[in-house]
Amino acid sequence: MLLAEKAFTGEKNNGFDVLYHNMKHGQISSKELTDFIRERSTIEEAYARSMTKLAKSAGNFSQLGTFAPVWDVFKTSTEKLASCHMELVRKLQELIKEVQKYVDEQAKAHKKTKEEVASTLEAVQNIQTISQALQKSKEIYNAKTVEQERLRKEGATQRDVDKAGVKAKKATETYKSYVEKYATAKSDFEQKMAETAQKFQDIEESHILHMKEIIQAYAQSVDETHIQIGEVHNEFVRNIENTSVESLIQKLAESKGTGKERPGPIEFEECNTAIATEENSFYSSSDSEDEEEPRKFHVQIKPVQPNNGTHQNRATIDELKASIGNIILSPSTSVQLHNILKTQLKLTNNDLLSLDPLSPNIAAGSTSSVPSSAVPVPNRPTTPLTAGTLVPPPRPSSRPKLPAGKLTGINEIARPFSPPKMSASPPPTAPLARAESSSSLSSNASLSAANTPTVGTSRGPSPVTLASQDALPIAVAFTESVNAYFKGADPTKCIVKITGDMTLSFPMGIIKVFTTNPSPAVLSFKLKNTSRLEQILPNQQLLYSDPSQSDSDSKDFWFNMQALTSYLRKASDQNPSASYYNVDILKYQVLSDGIHSTPLNLAVYWKCTSSTTDLRLDYRYNPDSMNCPGPLTNVQILASVDGGVTSMQSLPNAIWNAEQNKCLWKLSDISEKSENEGAESLRAKFELSNGPSNPSTLAVQFMNEGTTLSGVDMELQGTGYRLSLNKKRFATGMQYACCSL
Repeated sequence: MLLAEKAFTGEKNNGFDVLYHNMKHGQISSKELTDFIRERSTIEEAYARSMTKLAKSAGNFSQLGTFAPVWDVFKTSTEKLASCHMELVRKLQELIKEVQKYVDEQAKAHKKTKEEVASTLEAVQNIQTISQALQKSKEIYNAKTVEQERLRKEGATQRDVDKAGVKAKKATETYKSYVEKYATAKSDFEQKMAETAQKFQDIEESHILHMKEIIQAYAQSVDETHIQIGEVHNEFVRNIENTSVESLIQKLAESKGTGKERPGPIEFEECNTAIATEENSFYSSSDSEDEEEPRKFHVQIKPVQPNNGTHQNRATIDELKASIGNIILSPSTSVQLHNILKTQLKLTNNDLLSLDPLSPNIAAGSTSSVPSSAVPVPNRPTTPLTAGTLVPPPRPSSRPKLPAGKLTGINEIARPFSPPKMSASPPPTAPLARAESSSSLSSNASLSAANTPTVGTSRGPSPVTLASQDALPIAVAFTESVNAYFKGADPTKCIVKITGDMTLSFPMGIIKVFTTNPSPAVLSFKLKNTSRLEQILPNQQLLYSDPSQSDSDSKDFWFNMQALTSYLRKASDQNPSASYYNVDILKYQVLSDGIHSTPLNLAVYWKCTSSTTDLRLDYRYNPDSMNCPGPLTNVQILASVDGGVTSMQSLPNAIWNAEQNKCLWKLSDISEKSENEGAESLRAKFELSNGPSNPSTLAVQFMNEGTTLSGVDMELQGTGYRLSLNKKRFATGMQYACCSL
């Protein structure tokens, strides 16, 4: 008989319940073992990283002195110890995957077993019910029999005795029937319980054997690591023993030695007076202070040498450059040179003044430029995603306030965004000749959505020291572009389109890890908050996805590792000096809700006469459009005004470009902390010589670092990789404009 059947078939028939719950406890034990191994892996990884840090510090210790070479022994040994522990981490991670797989299989097996033993549970419940009824019928039978016998002995009437006899007979029949039912239930229970006990015992035996195999694999991984650590330690001891005093001194002599030549003898030499008069003919004579003759110089003119070809010409050019490099320009010359360079740089400016957003010839990311020969641009390696090249414009000075009556003509129109009322004296009307020159309007901070994002410095391991055992660091950047067209103050006529790009950045060292590992860990991630997206276009050459995924708010992707490795290798071949390589992963379009999706709401009003033009732009900051509200920076607004402008008044101060007939406002950051929570107005009055003006479309640009409009995010799945940087930004696209009705 089985041990389970012997120990769990007691009279209370609770053995089934004990065996079933014991099976469930096995699943708990498996999960707890997973947690234990995972915690050990975390400890080993932390220790390995500490050892790596220690090895780096050993490499930074003083390289001076006779002892310096010993630090190389420490560094190498410590790096190997760190590698041993990281190798254990890798093995434990693989073991965790196996245990987790077993937990999943165990859950399925338990579910199947529960269905198979359902009939045994019914048999247990049946015998328990019959046993209780049998006991109760037995008690009734005994009571009725004793009552009948008592009445007979006490001489009760025959009627009472007969009546008690009928009850006793009925109790006897009920008792006998339950005895028979119990016999049947007992037989069924014993048969099914024997089968079920066998099943439970098989499950437990298999479970214990599997757990022992896992523990053995765990112990073997730890043992192998200890052996490797012992070998590294022995190697360290041998290296120290082999590093003799003589060898250290020899290395010092080889690296710092000053040579074996000893100073030679020097003998006294008498002065040759004949040679010394000759020297006085070359230098000015100073032997006699009484000599009144003028100073004499010995000048020797060499004949012109023939041109020997390119080599001599090259030397002449180099000498000329060296001579020019030692010449200091006078202040006036320096100013002229500075103005020339400033003019050239203005041609490459990406300011709004050089951008006409409604021009039919405009192209994504277009800028004014000069030939490459005029302004050479040096090549630079690919860098991770950062806004380091973006220089914000200087903030405008405090705004002079004008009374509403001084810029009249359009103030009576109702403001949809309720900007504040101004109540100060107006600035004098300045002639255009004294306005700020267009050369000073250039800005290095101009931004368009076509600018390529770059990833910031990763906090992960250096690309040089990245090892295959490390969790490989990657960075992600979400860059979104909002295009909007406002018509008048009617929010229903606002057209909005928001698109986004997701880019991953890989460190240089990851290529070596991929190429040396025949089957690197699959890089997979979950794209979150996808219910806010209208369309997703993944890079089909690199990414896989499951189209049958039911979750509407997220989407899983995983890389074709062979294609990714090939892509990164090709990028490395093209630019081997780069530290990071950016890969475009996917593009998406965001669901928009008209004007409610725009970070900056706009409404423009024009009043044009033959002699003047009045312009007002109302704007309002809209924090609800952003996932995490943040300030809008580098805000610039551009308006074209024709009709022969002769003077301009503006509030706040604007810049007029007479060559392009354009007015530019550069504003401070706009946020909820701004005045009136970011609801303001721009106003300008233009005096004309050839009016009236034609109302034009205003172009607007701004940007934000730190958030997106969609709220889309990324979460790494599985092991082997870690996210070292998650950068988010959005900016205006090629068209964020406003026109009047």
